Amino acid sequence: MTAVPSAPSKCPVAHGFDAMGDAYYRDPAAHFAEVRDETPTFFYPHLNAWIVTRREDALTVLSDWQKFSSASNGGLIEVPEAYQSTIPAELMSRILVGSDPPGHTTARSVAQLGFLQERMDALQPEIESRAHRIIDGFEDQGKGNLLEDYCLELTTQTLMALMGLDYEYDAMMRQLRDDFFQILASAQEPFPEPLRSQVWKRYTEANLVLRDIIESRRNSDAGDLISVMASARSEDGGYALGADQIAIHLTEFAAAGTDTTAQAMANAVLFLAANPQAREDALAEPELWPRVFEETVRRRPSSTFASRRSNIDIELGGAQIKAGDMVWLALASVNTDPAHVDSPFAFDIHRQDPVDHLAFSTGRHKCLGNPLARVQGAAGLKVLYERLPSMRPDDADAVDFVRFALLPARRSLNVHWDVADVARSRERAVRTLNLRVLERREESDGVVSLLLGHPDGGALPGWKPGAHIDLHVPGDPETLVRQYSLCSDPGNTAAYRVGVLRSDTGRGGSLAVHRTLHQGSTVTVSWPRNNFRFAPSPKYLFIAGGIGITPLLTMIREAEKAGADWQLVYGGRTRASMAFLEELAAYGERVTLVPQDTHGLMDLPGLLQDAREDTLIYCCGPEPVLRAVETHSAHWRKGSLRVERFAAKVLERSEPDTAFEVEFAASGVTVEVGPDESILDAADRAGLPVISSCKTGTCGTCETRIVSGQAEHRDSILTPDEQDANETLMICVSRAGRGCPRLVLDR
Repeated sequence: MTAVPSAPSKCPVAHGFDAMGDAYYRDPAAHFAEVRDETPTFFYPHLNAWIVTRREDALTVLSDWQKFSSASNGGLIEVPEAYQSTIPAELMSRILVGSDPPGHTTARSVAQLGFLQERMDALQPEIESRAHRIIDGFEDQGKGNLLEDYCLELTTQTLMALMGLDYEYDAMMRQLRDDFFQILASAQEPFPEPLRSQVWKRYTEANLVLRDIIESRRNSDAGDLISVMASARSEDGGYALGADQIAIHLTEFAAAGTDTTAQAMANAVLFLAANPQAREDALAEPELWPRVFEETVRRRPSSTFASRRSNIDIELGGAQIKAGDMVWLALASVNTDPAHVDSPFAFDIHRQDPVDHLAFSTGRHKCLGNPLARVQGAAGLKVLYERLPSMRPDDADAVDFVRFALLPARRSLNVHWDVADVARSRERAVRTLNLRVLERREESDGVVSLLLGHPDGGALPGWKPGAHIDLHVPGDPETLVRQYSLCSDPGNTAAYRVGVLRSDTGRGGSLAVHRTLHQGSTVTVSWPRNNFRFAPSPKYLFIAGGIGITPLLTMIREAEKAGADWQLVYGGRTRASMAFLEELAAYGERVTLVPQDTHGLMDLPGLLQDAREDTLIYCCGPEPVLRAVETHSAHWRKGSLRVERFAAKVLERSEPDTAFEVEFAASGVTVEVGPDESILDAADRAGLPVISSCKTGTCGTCETRIVSGQAEHRDSILTPDEQDANETLMICVSRAGRGCPRLVLDR
């Protein structure tokens, strides 16, 4: 048995906290909240570790691997003597969650090749297909244990597909996911006999099987995870990782890639049952399922802790932590820290920034498989509720868990549903609509409105203010798909209205609308989707630039119905170019029109100078307007501003980017990086074997060593000290520093 070391007396402790009690397993975040204010960091003798509950303190730990090491997560795992010849302790210390650079960097760079976003996106149709097949097997029963019957089944099948494993390995991989979590937890939590020997025997045997598979795929060019890792080579031409180490990492993925996502999907079912409006919104607008998944893991991360060993003496949250102490970061708590999150315990799938959480940790140890989790979690929920929308848990308060503090693993989620769902699901809902242009109106210079309805007058799918639809517009040589905000009354189920500004310098969609869609024309449109939700508030400030008025029209109508106090400031090039002025005239002095040719630009600094606690700002328009509003409202309460962009946000620069040279020392190739491209783009253009995933400087896939030259770092991975050290850079976003005409990189 691996015993927890006897803990010396340390203060403060949180006397009401119990990671083995029902309150913790029922709702970890709520249990942490009971002690967070009084003891933001406290010592927990059961784990012989400090527990950190506040976000800023957690970021301090997660952002610096040199001061807070992950090595103890693997280094404290005690391998039984009978298995040390096959799995030595040194090998266990190399697990990704338990190692630091440089070893961690090498292993992660190899493993990450199998989790690139494009691979995960390509896997989504397979995930959805398997989800449908799984539901086919139990839908007629009307009840079941959803965790076992669906969630774990789907994530296990997905992992098998990702690794390219046949069904003969199915039982082994299912057992392996449970065994690895037992072994990982043994570094900090009790592990009694005979369970310990049983687990290690199975774990060792599975490792040997995986090693044989790895060796058989050393020269494979297939795209499955095992082949990708097995065939990866180092700069000297040898294999980047040994089969024993790859096998260890595969056991990590077998656990993290299945159970954590399955737990998240089960938790989502519980949250949706308690928040029926969120469920209805997602059913009506399938694009919201990723937000359901993100809000679920924010509110209840599957892994409630991340652990580190402190290498320094430091004060965190009022506690004096000494070098050598273990620090456990309560992810469930930091994600619901009221200092960072408005209404932290509300389940709100319409948060302005749905990914602003630490459920997948951050920095170098950010969950490697988060792209997979996000794709399969959202896809799994989407298919499940499309097929069984009436599904409800039998007992939402049931507490049936494997009692691990690190991973509170739910063993069951018993649910029931109306078997009539089965018949309804066989009548597949059409997600596009063939509509007719009932009316076309010239709303202003360059703007037309189209009123769209069913040819037979049937009711259209419902929607809410802020929603938009896709128009499939005939083009040459192919149909163009463009998004336009709905600007009619959501209560009118007979017709949709959109406003379209003609752009002679755009991508051709608006020109096609103006040229081809007239009264009587038919057009295919999508069901409404909404990424610009209208939230209740006593007061609103609406700011529109040009055609950005369209989504705000419905919001103004809704604010009027609610009796809210509101104001609209609407700017345009000229009064003649500003659409829907007749409609807006009915609101009188609440509307301020600012035609640029007669009144100049909107006075955004003056308008936004005084922050108002009870007011939400809704803004839509061209990018310069949005950026100005963001700048001048920066001092307002967090979450006050809601915007919708016509295009992706452009990163602000104090000076324009300039061209520079990059020499790739290992390949002997020199390229010029233009002012409008990244080093990654230039390398790819030159035919160099570069890899990337996020392309935003947040994943670390493309980290490259700097041989000479000064970089301008624009990533979110390297710590300030590491950026100052100038040893590596992320080639997807970083550039040569000002005054540095040439970088030499080791690639």
